[in-house]
Amino acid sequence: MISRNVLEALGQVPLRFPLTAWPWRGLAYLLSGGGLAAAVYLTVAAMLAAPFGTVTGVLCSVLAVTFGAALSGPLERWRLGLVDRGVTLQPTDRRTYGYGIVSILAVGLADLAVALVSIGIPGWLLLSPFQPTATTWEKVTGPIAGVLLLIVASYPIGAWAGVRAAVARSVLAPHEGELREVVRSRARLVDAFETERRRIERDLHDGAQQRLVALNVRLGLATLDLPADSAAAKEIGQAHSLAKEALAELRELIRGVHPQVLSERGLHAAVRDIAGRSPVPVDLEIELPGRLPSAAETTAFFVTSETLTNVAKHSGAGRCQVTAWVEKEVLYLEVVDDGVGGADMSGSGLTGLADRVAAADGRMFLSSPPGGPTRLRVEIPCSPSVLSAS
Repeated sequence: MISRNVLEALGQVPLRFPLTAWPWRGLAYLLSGGGLAAAVYLTVAAMLAAPFGTVTGVLCSVLAVTFGAALSGPLERWRLGLVDRGVTLQPTDRRTYGYGIVSILAVGLADLAVALVSIGIPGWLLLSPFQPTATTWEKVTGPIAGVLLLIVASYPIGAWAGVRAAVARSVLAPHEGELREVVRSRARLVDAFETERRRIERDLHDGAQQRLVALNVRLGLATLDLPADSAAAKEIGQAHSLAKEALAELRELIRGVHPQVLSERGLHAAVRDIAGRSPVPVDLEIELPGRLPSAAETTAFFVTSETLTNVAKHSGAGRCQVTAWVEKEVLYLEVVDDGVGGADMSGSGLTGLADRVAAADGRMFLSSPPGGPTRLRVEIPCSPSVLSAS
């Protein structure tokens, strides 16, 4: 299942959370901020203790804090990417540097304390065999207890990192008005892209395809007027075959750009069409109240098409099931196969699908344990969004 931040991962799969990369990402988030704060405090202590005089020491300390704050603000933008993949931040401004000062003077040390306490005790137990004063019993049980406590420690690390990231996001992320304009812009881009796809599909269907059909007919008629064993008949016959292949490829291209059946008959018919052409048998269970908004239908169709293509190429599945239904103005789409599993989001195909779903203001989840089954689920809003309203 795809989690966009550490808190989502902690809530969605709490038992599997220690086995994911999120605890390590949370630890890196806390140590990066806490380490910078500790370095600034050590520098200030060194400046005040140095034989420079009180005034010089104070001025150098102020410069150290200012430099640390100036570095901490932009650093926070990179750090947030460790524990929050979907965050959109403001360009660097006064809020960024103001938050950097707060982080250096107060919050950074709390991050460091949580990280050190959470990993310090398990780390001490894991090093029991190397402690000269430890008994044989302690050398045996210490590492076992350390591993167990290290698993337990992943939860406070993830929770604190998630809370800290939420606070940083609330300060550095765009305000509601700015966010609304970003979503509107994204909706306009998606609409413009889909409009252009439909224009290309119409031009190909009504222009190039019709000319190829006419050429195909003329070549077929020409072969009837020539002796079957003549050289001209053979050449025209080869041209006729090439024209048929070109027409078939063009029809596949048009279907990939924007299938006409989707525009004319809706999502149910379009999914039934691609399921019928899939090399892997597909069971359909689609319950829709009728035609859906164009953006939802288009997104769901291309997700289904790309997923069925991936199933045929990579899963080794013997059967697949596509389920779609609408509940509370949300379209739910699930594609499940009985293949070998092991799919992840590192591939460009699934990443592209997730981006396409996000552009429609939806969410995508993936579950693909080794050995299968693989389950891909998409949730797409079907009601006009206030944010995307013009």
